[in-house]
Parts: sequence; C-alpha cells; structure tokens
Amino acid sequence: MLKRQQTNKEKILFFKQFLRHPLQIGSIIPSSQYLERRILDMAEVESCKTVVELGSGTGGTTKAILSAMPKDARLLSIEINPRFHRIVKRRINDKRLIAHLGSAAELSAILNEHGLSQPEAVISGIPFSTMPEELGRQIILEIAKSLSHGGKFVAYQFSSKVYQLCTPVLGPCKRTMEILNLPPMKVYRWEKNGFKPKT
Repeated sequence: MLKRQQTNKEKILFFKQFLRHPLQIGSIIPSSQYLERRILDMAEVESCKTVVELGSGTGGTTKAILSAMPKDARLLSIEINPRFHRIVKRRINDKRLIAHLGSAAELSAILNEHGLSQPEAVISGIPFSTMPEELGRQIILEIAKSLSHGGKFVAYQFSSKVYQLCTPVLGPCKRTMEILNLPPMKVYRWEKNGFKPKT
C-alpha cells in the first residue's frame, strides 16, 4: 500500500513539474515498467561498465537501470530540473549512482568532471521535440562524441524529432514502439560503429 501511495505521489509531482516546465519534460507521468524493460533490453545495460541517463525524472528508470547493470558499473544520471535532481539524489542510495544537476549539452565535460570512461550506453527520455533544434543537435553531437565504440544510444520519445536529428550523426537505427505506456512511446537505438558524423 505504501509503495502505491509513493508511486501516486511521484505521478502527481511529475505532472506538476510538466505543467511548470513543459519544454524540459517528455511526458506527463513517469515511464511504465514495460517501457523501462524495453529500454533496458535495447541498451543492453547488463553488460555495461558505464551508463549515462539523460533526464532522470523522479528516478523510476534510474532504479531500473541500477537493478539491471553490473555491480561494478557506474551510472551517471544528468537532470536539468532541480526538484527531480534532489529527489534522485536523496532517495536512491546506491554507490554506483552519480546524480548530476546540469545540461545534457555538456555531457563530455560532465563525464570528465566525474572521471568516467566513455559510456557503453546513453539512455535518454529528454524531449528533443520541444527544445530548440540547435540545442538538440548539440546534445546529439555530444552523445556521439562521448559514446564508446559499439556503444548504444537509446532514446524513448513521443515524437520522431530525435530520429531526424540523430540519423545524420549516428546513421541507421533500430526502432520499436511500446504501447503499454501512457502515452505510447517510440524507442530508438543507434550504435556507434564507425559512422562518420556530419558536423
């Protein structure tokens, strides 16, 4: 019962933050467990040493990533919303987690700041459709630069804007849809395999 009440509180908080910052948050409620499972499968986090999450929200997907990745792996979770950042930092007690308040556009600098190696997976729920196009392009270039060879970029989005921005940089992708989520989400996966970014 307590767990359900906490989940409902998180949904309400998520919705309130969406109303205050609609350009920063990609959905009105947190991701469903079905979407989380699909994201983890596509990112293959169970074999990663370093994982980056862009947009932690209230931490549901953060917890799912931590539960699936190896015991000696590190998770860098970057959140631009101070309220969400505080929630993740205070409520998730896991030594593998680095909760960072900042912008995904500074990904490579943030990785350096925390002494982290190139990630094998970057997972993003930030809304590329509502941010300025130049900012979206800058974030994609940062991801492409930061990923290890063979690393995966997984984006779960309501819109296909990320596909338009990312394909010229990382090439072809795998696409699927998770209908057991509100709203249904498109999930994209790119792999960094020698494709030369168009800058």
